[in-house]
Amino acid sequence: MEIIAKVSKGSKMDQIYLPKSRVGMIAGEYVIISPIQRKDEEISKNEIKTFKPFFRGIKEIEPLKLMIIKIIFKIAEKEEIDNVIITGSFLEKGFRFNDIDIILLSSKKNHTYLKEKLEKELGIKIHLIEMDNAALLEGLETDPLYSMMLSRCISRKRLIFKQKRKINPKILDYQLLKSKTLIDNFDILNGEEKYYLTLNMISILLFIENKKLSKEEVDNYISKNLAEIKKIKYNLIGIDFIKKYKEIYKKTFNLILAKANE
Repeated sequence: MEIIAKVSKGSKMDQIYLPKSRVGMIAGEYVIISPIQRKDEEISKNEIKTFKPFFRGIKEIEPLKLMIIKIIFKIAEKEEIDNVIITGSFLEKGFRFNDIDIILLSSKKNHTYLKEKLEKELGIKIHLIEMDNAALLEGLETDPLYSMMLSRCISRKRLIFKQKRKINPKILDYQLLKSKTLIDNFDILNGEEKYYLTLNMISILLFIENKKLSKEEVDNYISKNLAEIKKIKYNLIGIDFIKKYKEIYKKTFNLILAKANE
């Protein structure tokens, strides 16, 4: 049997109420919950199979996520947008993401309404970054975070860019300052926060040293020189980690200082 029910918001968990007078679906029994799509909004399996976005640094992604990306691209098609880029934790394996990071490449500004439309359509928080192509290229040249973002992404159109790194000590010093938070607040930060701040610091170091920059490369460096990624994320690190972290932070800061004095 099938029952159509509405998801209701709860204080701690959302819930679905079922009528007591029903056949089957007894208390304690496991059931599958899936959304109902209207015919005019339905995306068929054939559409998903023929949907060919451009992958960068990604070999595969779950079909459900691919369907979500197709919806995002379909909605964005109606706007004056040059390209749409999906990046961030949404592309990691599994479903442990808090939001979807979307870069909109467009000369037109202020797509707040699009953010609201996507959140309403998908029921997922959207983190929207708006810029034009020139700003993106400048970011890739001077800011390691841009290189990190675009080392693993899915875009509506093919991404073609060749950029040379330009060391801007002011930008790098500002970015590195974020990672000092781990040193000053080690005891009160959770594992995910410590991992992000570590990732930020190492990406800056590799950027200055003109080494290959991707999430995999940064994670490998962290695992080899600081601690296993899982230990950091699960907050299972201590004095030995912070000692090594301070040494790498000092090294990175000195490299930025040296570049500023050139």
